[in-house]
Amino acid sequence: MKRLDSCPRKDGFRMPAEFEEHAGTYIIWPERTDNWRNGAKPAQKVFTEVANTIGKYEPVTVVVSDRQYQNARGMLADYVRVVEMSNDDSWIRDCGATFVINDKGERRAVDWSFNAWGGLVDGLYFPWDKDDRIASKMCELEQSDRYRLDDFVLEGGSIHVDGEGTAMVTEECLLSEGRNPHLSKEEIEQHLKDYLNVDKVLWIHEGIYNDETNGHVDNMANFVKPGVVALAWTDDVNDPQYKRSSEALAYLESETDAKGRKIKVEKIYTPKPILISKEESEGVDAVDGTLPRVEGDRLAASYVNYYTGNGFVAVPVFNDPHDELAIKKLQELYPDRKIEPIYAREILLGGGNIHCITQQVPKIK
Repeated sequence: MKRLDSCPRKDGFRMPAEFEEHAGTYIIWPERTDNWRNGAKPAQKVFTEVANTIGKYEPVTVVVSDRQYQNARGMLADYVRVVEMSNDDSWIRDCGATFVINDKGERRAVDWSFNAWGGLVDGLYFPWDKDDRIASKMCELEQSDRYRLDDFVLEGGSIHVDGEGTAMVTEECLLSEGRNPHLSKEEIEQHLKDYLNVDKVLWIHEGIYNDETNGHVDNMANFVKPGVVALAWTDDVNDPQYKRSSEALAYLESETDAKGRKIKVEKIYTPKPILISKEESEGVDAVDGTLPRVEGDRLAASYVNYYTGNGFVAVPVFNDPHDELAIKKLQELYPDRKIEPIYAREILLGGGNIHCITQQVPKIK
């Protein structure tokens, strides 16, 4: 598929919102034993549940290394497509293609540079070259021409769009030293406007406390629909998350979107702090250059890391008293979609959640 020299804004393409209709979803199969405990077996069970659940509503493609191909094919439902593809780890939201569409029924993709959330400054593993090629391989499968940015690092989990000209990001992530230190905030914003085709960027200050991605927005806030944002929230003033959520609330409520609408914020309470257990820590291989999983470390748990698809919302739950509250709130916010709760502690232990392991391919007319 062709590599394009222009940009989506010039060519009349835009990134649609996640809540718009999908042609399908991509997932990468987990296997890294220095990130996923016990040979990644517990994580593979949950990834299987996520893929099989989404596959009831829309086509799902799981990409998997050669050595795990038969295992994945045996675990996944027959209706899930399994494709062999080299990878470094299983976060397709971040290394995968960001698809853009136009009004003529055409689809292209943005292929950002990926450097494992910070490269040699504070990246989470090395090397990451296989992951950086995932987006172009997705484009081959989807027969989509792509815009490749060799000099701009971005992960899909660090952006949300409302489909009507507004993007939402965090300063903590996009201005972090390991991504684009050669660019100013204004230059980064211009890249977002050019490649997502948006007119306004909302800059939340920080993401979820202790999020190893430098505070990806997808763990902190999400567009329910244009003008409405779901925000991770706690009432506990002694929790370090309280200051972050309070700042985000004040900021969002003081802002308008690209269409001039005042933003309505819907709070979704975070679970109680979730800490890595001794057993979970000891199940992960210790490897130089990979972020260790240390007993007692707090995980960046949030219900806002949900995935919105065709007729459903897949939401992570944690066997926490707040699970039911989150499910009830999301059902109110998405009355026409089925809420699919999935116990997702194993994904969280790897450093992300359901939104982080999925990437949508938007439907074209």
